[in-house]
Amino acid sequence: MMNITCGKIIGQFSDGNRSLPGSLGRRLALALYRVPTSRARKLLHPYGNRTPDDKEDGTVGHDGEMNVTRTPLQSPSLETVVALKAAALVKNAEDLGSTAGVIGIWPATRILWRGNPGRVSYSQQHGQQVETDIGHLSESIKRQLLYTSPNGTSAVRFSNLLTRLLSQPVLSRKHASLSFLHSLAASPSTSPIFPTPLPSLSLPPPPRSHSRQDRHPRSTPPASADTPSLRNAPSGKSKADILREYRAKIDRPHLPEHLLLRDTLYLLQGISGKYVYFASGGDPDSNQLVFKEDVRYIIAAPTKTLIHRLAEVGYLYVRVDSFVRERESRAGIGMIEQSLCHHLQSQLTEYYRLIAVLESQMSANPSQQDALNGDETDVQDIRGRESGLTLKRLDVWIQEWRLRMRMMSVCVEGARGAQGGALVNLIHGYADNGDPFVRKFTDQLLEEVSMPFFATLHKWLFSGELYDPFAEFFVAVDPELAHLQYVQQSSGGQLGGDGGFGVGPEDGADEREGGLKLWEEKYQFQREMLPAFVGEAFGRKIFSTGKSLNFIRYSCHDSDWVATRERLSNTGGTLKYSDIAGLERSIDTAYQIASRRLLDIFFEKYGLLDHLRALKNYLLLGYGDFADQLMETLAPSLSRPANTLYRHNLTATLETAIRQSSAQNDPPDVLRRLDARMLEYSHGEIGWDVFTLEYKVDAPIDTVLDPEAMIKYLKLFNHLWKIKRVESTLSTGWMRIAGGSRTFLRVPELAFEWHQVQLVMAEMIHFIRQMEAYCQLEVIECSWKILLDFVQKKDGDLDALIETHRAYLDRMVKKVLLLSPRHGREENLLNQVRELFTIILQFREATDDFYNYCLSESARRDAERDEERGIFTGSEPRRGLHSLPDIVGRIKEYSSAFSEKIQTVVQGLQSHTDLDCRFLGVRLSFSDFYKVRKEQVQQRS
Repeated sequence: MMNITCGKIIGQFSDGNRSLPGSLGRRLALALYRVPTSRARKLLHPYGNRTPDDKEDGTVGHDGEMNVTRTPLQSPSLETVVALKAAALVKNAEDLGSTAGVIGIWPATRILWRGNPGRVSYSQQHGQQVETDIGHLSESIKRQLLYTSPNGTSAVRFSNLLTRLLSQPVLSRKHASLSFLHSLAASPSTSPIFPTPLPSLSLPPPPRSHSRQDRHPRSTPPASADTPSLRNAPSGKSKADILREYRAKIDRPHLPEHLLLRDTLYLLQGISGKYVYFASGGDPDSNQLVFKEDVRYIIAAPTKTLIHRLAEVGYLYVRVDSFVRERESRAGIGMIEQSLCHHLQSQLTEYYRLIAVLESQMSANPSQQDALNGDETDVQDIRGRESGLTLKRLDVWIQEWRLRMRMMSVCVEGARGAQGGALVNLIHGYADNGDPFVRKFTDQLLEEVSMPFFATLHKWLFSGELYDPFAEFFVAVDPELAHLQYVQQSSGGQLGGDGGFGVGPEDGADEREGGLKLWEEKYQFQREMLPAFVGEAFGRKIFSTGKSLNFIRYSCHDSDWVATRERLSNTGGTLKYSDIAGLERSIDTAYQIASRRLLDIFFEKYGLLDHLRALKNYLLLGYGDFADQLMETLAPSLSRPANTLYRHNLTATLETAIRQSSAQNDPPDVLRRLDARMLEYSHGEIGWDVFTLEYKVDAPIDTVLDPEAMIKYLKLFNHLWKIKRVESTLSTGWMRIAGGSRTFLRVPELAFEWHQVQLVMAEMIHFIRQMEAYCQLEVIECSWKILLDFVQKKDGDLDALIETHRAYLDRMVKKVLLLSPRHGREENLLNQVRELFTIILQFREATDDFYNYCLSESARRDAERDEERGIFTGSEPRRGLHSLPDIVGRIKEYSSAFSEKIQTVVQGLQSHTDLDCRFLGVRLSFSDFYKVRKEQVQQRS
């Protein structure tokens, strides 16, 4: 007999992509399960148990109908089952009626069974058309349901099910199917309904032979003794049991799933099983999965693929676990790596819990060995096994952990060559992923791994202390300068013998660099260790903030440090990866407070602005009366050889100049730092060549006024001192010549020479005064204005102040010394100007000789006139004086040399790259005086 089971019908509802909702399928199966066997056979085949007298498949019989050869237990297709499914939608009754209505509706929708199981085609009778008025049919069914069930529940349920049926695109002839089922429901019942036992699963048909006997449509293949027939199948066994018995007879059975499941659980823990195990080669990372060959059982290829997928998790687990164990056993591992290992270990602990739960699920399953031995079990035991742990269910359980293990394995591989901030930066790179799971896992990992980083950051940002024993932070300390601190000046107010740089007991010349060295070299910024989520701009602020606080605490000895630290702590809060916006606000606030406090200490406590102003007034000759007084008092001493000068004499003269000028009003701390000294001199040099002023600075002022800056100040002083000397010499000579010409320079034959001398001297005075005005007004004062604006704003940190002061000095050095940007020719113009200074001084010496000659000649002529008048004046003849032609020749030589050299200087200034230098050239020759003179000289030649 042919039986219809719930399992067969439910199986038809999972046919590829044409599957219907599971709830509908279950309801249809349960409804169809209640149909009597005889009626169900008629439903599935129009001819019942008879065999039509037709030819082979696809031939036409005597009644004009297409018929097919009946094959053993042909499975109905999806569309056939869906047509039957509508029976549950029509009426939820106990009796679906007899098969009387089947013959009446069958011609409209004939079902032709073809040789291919599972395929069905629909055909209509020739010339017959069917009106698909589903609305009319549904109203008829509703009326019948309301008649049988007056409460209307069945009618409402039918309407809902009909709506869902019409929305399904699987059935193409819904009206015909619904009409068939309506007729079926209206037919009377002929037999009571009894539960039908579960059917057996028949074997597939044997291979078809090409013999005539096999091709005959009426021939039936003989039943083999080993082939279990559907009719002879025991009624109490399921299809799975029949399949196992069949495989046991004809071939090796599949290895029981519970054995593979046990080995798979071992593989998930990195342990080889009995039937599946890891085969490690020479490389521990190149594990291969090996399936043990067994003569009794086989393992299907899909099962092997599934086990391969599951074994990947175990392989990744071994890599992560080995990394954690290796780092735990290593000495000197960094805190960030320790945090990474801690997070990985916590993840592995959760993984252990999952494995334990899965093992308990496997242990709770009913024993499957009974099923293998053929023992009969009831339906409840079978359902228990089906609801237990299987390989597919295990793959679903492990799916999330597969992604986790992959992420942890990637982090482990990257962590082998990185540490500290570089490791945090590496993990942060995985956060830029579109997968929400990867992004969430990375954020959780970074939250845990970055905790040591933020702890070090908090200590550095709010207290200026660097606690980084494993060199993981992006701020590194120089071990040679780690314990080196400033030594404050003594209470007596005297500077140390090494100029105030009391950094250590070693050589003073080397320790003079300690101020800036401690600030710039004690801590270094390591860009490669900076996490990407911080950014270089904020990293620089963090670096500057910590340095400033450390400098305030250990170098400036700020008494208000406690208050400052309290303010910083109040703005800090908790620093963590999940609050990057809060981190940026904390960094900005701490940076502003620390930088402002440090600048206030420099300008208020240590008077940095007073020192900068003193350098401008003394070394840059900003005090004009002081410079004139110093020049006047030192001129007699500096005209002597350098080896005859003594430092205490120069210091005494300096103090005299201070007391006789406006410099006496400066603070005592400024005046005591000013000193006069001599540079190293060689044979033949005079005092003008080696004299210089010195301004001593101590800690922490030497951080800004570092030795390199003081050298630049000395260069500027030497150049400006030479300009001042030339200007003073020319002014004195001009006053001497102008006064003497009216009194006793009465040598008529030398009037032209004196006129030429006055012209050249006026030209020299114009040149030197333009140079002095350019240096003082155009360069020094403008640069000072820029520096003063920055100081008043107090914008930035100490590094910004140092850079601003360096720019201030560099601008003055470049413009005052007329340096050129051309490589190898930077000081060409400066050397030419200095040659002009030398020519002017030589010209002044020649004019002094000429003045003395004229004075002597005038005195001689006055004596002769007195003798003529009989008056004896007692004048003696002069001795050792230069002859007049020699003096006049020197004057003409220096005049022409000056004229040629200044033309070269003006030409060089007018072609200079700096705009201020070009403007100086215009001021020196504002009416093209030297250009016209050059043309005149060329015309004469």
